[in-house]
Amino acid sequence: MYDQVTSNKRRSLALVIGFVVFTTLVVATILYLFDFGFIGVLIAVVVAVGSAWASYWKSDVIALKMSRAVEADPQTYARLHNLVEGLCIASGLPKPRIYVIDDVAPNAFATGRNPKHAAIAVTTGLLEKMNRVELEGVLAHELSHIKNYDILVATLAVTMVGLITLAADISIRMMWWNGGRSGRNDREGGAAPFLAIFGLAILLLSPLLARMMQLAVGRKRESLADVSAIEMTRYPPGLIAALGKLRDDNTVVHASSRATAHLWIEAPVARAESEGKLSKWNRLFDTHPPIEERIASLQEL
Repeated sequence: MYDQVTSNKRRSLALVIGFVVFTTLVVATILYLFDFGFIGVLIAVVVAVGSAWASYWKSDVIALKMSRAVEADPQTYARLHNLVEGLCIASGLPKPRIYVIDDVAPNAFATGRNPKHAAIAVTTGLLEKMNRVELEGVLAHELSHIKNYDILVATLAVTMVGLITLAADISIRMMWWNGGRSGRNDREGGAAPFLAIFGLAILLLSPLLARMMQLAVGRKRESLADVSAIEMTRYPPGLIAALGKLRDDNTVVHASSRATAHLWIEAPVARAESEGKLSKWNRLFDTHPPIEERIASLQEL
């Protein structure tokens, strides 16, 4: 487990460095095509580093807003707060911020940059469909992500991919607004053809890049969080029963997106043909191991 924590910290550093390098190349190329020269490179570095800094400090806020999460009132959701507090005391973790998402689909996720700055979000469907021991198992799973530092690299992946896609979109808009009438490219047919090819290439590659970043987080982290949750609760049947309910429930979280799919305890996207047309694509790039495998592993403990 300690090796996994160290590995997650290395992945976070590698992700940030890779993002800075790639974003620098994207922005520098756009600015160079508009005759900014080496000044454009400096601007690109500042933009990339600034974006990485903002992603580190604000990615959890972005993930929560994308999921339409609202802070859970301690009185209205007393059971939820009590369970989290008890698990945190038992595991030596600081209590994270707790949020609720108004959605009938049972699901939950954790986000943040470290255990001291973490948050857990659960859907109303999860609170309604899980009994106390099942809910405790799910919360222990999410707290395990916090304890194992899974949340940092997973949350960074949400905003970084979005920023790269935004840069590609800006290049397309610059192409149309400028019309290829700027800088050194005026003498060579304009910047528009280059920006069009460059922007479209990034736009086409960004979904694949997003999936690669999400898969880089590692599907093993879910299995590790399951085992860590059992260590925390000392009661395997609770999480096993919860995973069984998640497997049997066909509702999909409406307040989610592919950018945040890897955060949830169960992938909140269509995976069966009855759930949506993109189910085959989602299964091909699944960020979670099959629930059947996770249940079978826990039953062996």
